Amino acid sequence: MSEVLTLTQEWDKTFPLSPKVDHQKITFHNRYGITLAADLYLPKNSGEKLPALAVAGPFGAVKEQASGLYAQAMAERGFLTIAFDPSFTGESGGSPRYVASPDINTEDFQAAVDFLSVQDRVDPEKIGIIGICGWGGMALNAAALDTRIKATVASTMYDMTRVTAKGYFDAEDSEESRYQKRRTMSAQRTADYKNRVFARAGGVADPLPEDAPFFVRDYYDYYKTSRGYHARSLNSNDGWNITSSLSFLNMPILQYSHEIRSTVLLIHGEKAHSCYFSRDAFADMIKNNPQPQNKELLLIPGAVHTDLYDRKDIIPFDKMEQFFHQYLR
Repeated sequence: MSEVLTLTQEWDKTFPLSPKVDHQKITFHNRYGITLAADLYLPKNSGEKLPALAVAGPFGAVKEQASGLYAQAMAERGFLTIAFDPSFTGESGGSPRYVASPDINTEDFQAAVDFLSVQDRVDPEKIGIIGICGWGGMALNAAALDTRIKATVASTMYDMTRVTAKGYFDAEDSEESRYQKRRTMSAQRTADYKNRVFARAGGVADPLPEDAPFFVRDYYDYYKTSRGYHARSLNSNDGWNITSSLSFLNMPILQYSHEIRSTVLLIHGEKAHSCYFSRDAFADMIKNNPQPQNKELLLIPGAVHTDLYDRKDIIPFDKMEQFFHQYLR
């Protein structure tokens, strides 16, 4: 039996409620029996069956942050949307807490499609997904797996399996580096089992070190300030379990991205430290793909990674609206 969740009913987002949408809290379950919590946004005065979108991310964030902002903005443009907390995080169920999984978190997107497919207000032939940051990679993995997903947007995308196994900019791409990571996390598993508690890795550094690289400062400016802080966000607080990323070392999630037949739009800031993830994913996606013509990489001039979390003057919502209306038909 799926877990019963008690959800916060007050508005506790990092953005204001739009007068153009109706909002409600909902739950659904994935095939592992985990109950997921979500916010549903519905355009006001919409009578017909609607195209629908499921939104998640960034990695270590909650639905009250960037994913909710995206979901509400797309609902303003005529889509029924849900922003959900992935398994083990936020208001969603699953134990132990604060764990990520390349398999289960891909399944979370598919479970969201399950939910949307049976809603009276949704056209089940018009379902798309949006993944932000680390969930951009999960979204591409879901699109490669689930043929019900007709269109996918990955915004400011991270391939979490690549960065875990190879380090930033592939600087740790060696058997020895991976061995040391496995050794550290394997020892931590023993300590956690002995102590009966999962040690946390820590969220974004606070206070910020004077020599912090720009991308760390970029994260701090979002997660640790009033701009994006949320009490349930892992990045805003104590982070993931130290052992959470163990399975990411062995499971490359974009292995079959070149077999995605449905349409994909990758959006990334040109100045983002993470831009290479989208550039490389796009190159791999169109190589030997039976339908490369419906894949697109959109680079936003001058934008950095977190600009695409909440900067509504920078996030190309008009382009996303056009993209989804074109392909969800």
